[in-house]
Amino acid sequence: MKRPISVLIIEDDPNIVDLIQLYIEKTGFSSIVAYDGEEGLDKYYNESPDCIILDIMLPKLDGMEVCQTIRQEDKQIPIIMLTGKGESYDIISGLDIGADDYIIKPFDPNVLMARVKSVLRRTVLSDMEKDNLHFANIVINMKEYRVSINGEEVTMAPREMEVFYYLAMNPNQVITRQQLLDNIWGYDYDGDPRTVDVHMKRIRDKLAKHHAAWSVVTVRGVGYRFEEKQDV
Repeated sequence: MKRPISVLIIEDDPNIVDLIQLYIEKTGFSSIVAYDGEEGLDKYYNESPDCIILDIMLPKLDGMEVCQTIRQEDKQIPIIMLTGKGESYDIISGLDIGADDYIIKPFDPNVLMARVKSVLRRTVLSDMEKDNLHFANIVINMKEYRVSINGEEVTMAPREMEVFYYLAMNPNQVITRQQLLDNIWGYDYDGDPRTVDVHMKRIRDKLAKHHAAWSVVTVRGVGYRFEEKQDV
């Protein structure tokens, strides 16, 4: 069994670390944490992460130095830099020394996770997408068109499976009906767009029946979102 995708967070603010960890783990990835630049390099060498979220302003060794050192060793690992300044100089400098992307504090954690998945697609995620997705008690195996909840296999028609998989590939993000039609049915589809609603109802019913920890919610007037159920 393959290990989950791991993300190394190098950030000295514990509150920001906790927030990022929460969203990383909701996405099904694992997290590794370092609170200064030197510890960050140690964790990079010893833990072999798949992606790095790197703050610029760090104790002991700043983010620019950490990024430069890692890039001398590894040209491929995705690095997303966090900056509280938002000044063009910092952004340009970070990109010049090898960062793949940057995000300015304060940030929306959903946007950060979208950036993480985007940079991972050119490395490990493109392969992992063909394998299993894990969300609490849900396992989605698109390669075999199988879904299990609490270890029990759930029967889904192929189109339902494709819709569900597309939503699960974009957790906590709103997906419009048109996006689903374009990406699942194809850009030339000229049938009834309400077919999406029918498939969505079937998926919801199956998730509810098997007590899935995640659900598909309707964002009225916008689309649908695959999200973890909130404690009541």
